[in-house]
Amino acid sequence: MNIFDLFSLQGTLFGIMLVGAILKKKGMIDENGKRCLTDICVNAIIPCNIFKSCLIEFNMGIFKSCATLLLAAFLIQFLCLFLNRHVFNGFNIQQKKVLQYCTIVPMSGFLGNPIAEGLYDSIGILYTSIFLLPMRIVMWSVGTTYFVADATVDRKKVIKNVLTHPCLVAVYLGLFFMVTQIQLPKVVTETVRYIGNCNTGISMFVVGTILADVKLTSIFNRDTLFFSVFRLFVLPAAALGIGLALNLNPIATGISVVMTGMPAGATAALFAARYNSDAPFATRCVIMTTLVSMITLPCWSYVVTNFI
Repeated sequence: MNIFDLFSLQGTLFGIMLVGAILKKKGMIDENGKRCLTDICVNAIIPCNIFKSCLIEFNMGIFKSCATLLLAAFLIQFLCLFLNRHVFNGFNIQQKKVLQYCTIVPMSGFLGNPIAEGLYDSIGILYTSIFLLPMRIVMWSVGTTYFVADATVDRKKVIKNVLTHPCLVAVYLGLFFMVTQIQLPKVVTETVRYIGNCNTGISMFVVGTILADVKLTSIFNRDTLFFSVFRLFVLPAAALGIGLALNLNPIATGISVVMTGMPAGATAALFAARYNSDAPFATRCVIMTTLVSMITLPCWSYVVTNFI
């Protein structure tokens, strides 16, 4: 895929995102509608997209690649947790919580699958699903403690959230059917495919509704720029180093870099608002990194598809 195709892909995603922002501005999508779209996306569309990516012929090469990719994903999460203890000490406690959460939780859940599929087809979605497993575990465990620092963390609830998350359930089921090669009825597989194919449009709509709620003039400042460089340049560069060190195959390395180079997760703003942290700052970080990623993601994608 050449650089023009990558910018075209990113431009298409941005165009869908812009439609979502316009619909939100016009009142055609209100807060309840945005919440509904988000729930549908997380609980139905993305899981179906993950499951359909597993409906491929299985071989040991794929199994070994997934295992090594999973190791790389855990190493990247450990690196993020380590950096969180040192990089943001100069910020006030409310902003520090936001930045720590945004470091370990990128927007891969929404943006990841469309870009992975555009770059690598179905195998890209499968690798993305595996790569995001450690992130989802850390998100529902350590991630929540950043905002609930003084509360007692219910370990049973954390474990339940991790094990029963719809996206993870889709991974469990998908891997089972991929390894066993059990043939499902066509009506089942086609239903899953059609729902999964809605992922790109609905996901970008959701991101667009988030963009619509923030004044662009308020997001450009030194702090959001600093974090954008950290989130979109430093972390994916580290992921590239880990991928090369582990001798991942080119597609797995590319997925590691691109998924790590995603903008900050939109849930940062939701958690910040829910637990009385700095929600406006969280929103600015999400929007700033999202806008800058329109340039950085095609660049990283070009690097991993042409030089790895």
